[in-house]
Amino acid sequence: MKERSKVLYVSQEISPYLPESPMAEVGRAIPQHTQEWGYEVRTFMPKYGCINERRNQLHEVIRLSGMNVVIDDTDHPLIIKVATLQPTRMQVYFIDNDDYFHYSPDKSLETVSSPSDNDERTIFFARGVLETVKKLRWNPSIVHCMGWITALIPVLVKKYMAEDPTFAQAKIVYALRSENFDQPFAERFYDKLNRSVSAPEAAEGQEPVDYLALNKLALDYCDAIVEMDENVDSELLEYAKATQKPLLSYIADKELFKESYKAFFESLIEQ
Repeated sequence: MKERSKVLYVSQEISPYLPESPMAEVGRAIPQHTQEWGYEVRTFMPKYGCINERRNQLHEVIRLSGMNVVIDDTDHPLIIKVATLQPTRMQVYFIDNDDYFHYSPDKSLETVSSPSDNDERTIFFARGVLETVKKLRWNPSIVHCMGWITALIPVLVKKYMAEDPTFAQAKIVYALRSENFDQPFAERFYDKLNRSVSAPEAAEGQEPVDYLALNKLALDYCDAIVEMDENVDSELLEYAKATQKPLLSYIADKELFKESYKAFFESLIEQ
């Protein structure tokens, strides 16, 4: 293993910042295991409006302030907050913006309560994570994406940031899960994405973009795949296998999965 290799985890949900769920549990457990194995780890997630900042001791990272993400010719302020998970002292960074991660009256996640905005929210989150990592001058060896809101990170890294030294050597791992969203992305998704990165040929595909199409886009551009749920859509799993990329299949036993994940992970580091 390379000395203190850097691993970036980008998660849709992390416990204890959100209610307990299989995704939130994995979002916390896997980065902690990786840190225990001697890697330098940083983790990102959306700062949903339902997250209590005082209780969870979030604070804004002033030195990262002043950034904006342009989506459909509109500037959206990028606010970065951070908290520390005890007792491991693992840092968790939060991507925040009032337009996309505001408080919802029913305290649900905004990716559920405001589905009409999910296209722009997904673009904003992915861009926000990557721009923040660049500003931190922190070059990861592995970028592990968990949850569909992270699905654009593989295509942005491979197409938009392929020559950027921050991500030039990074292997992108994409996790397949069974979560879904019912309402397809709004029309002009690819146009918004490409205009956001000022690269007309960054990505293209058929619209409307639904859950399967978004995940297939991530699978097209990632380097390795982890099946993290026994109920992954069968069409999506077959598509993943057809890519012939390294694939870690689902293992129900947590300890066995942990051991298998470590071996899978180290094989990617050593490539």
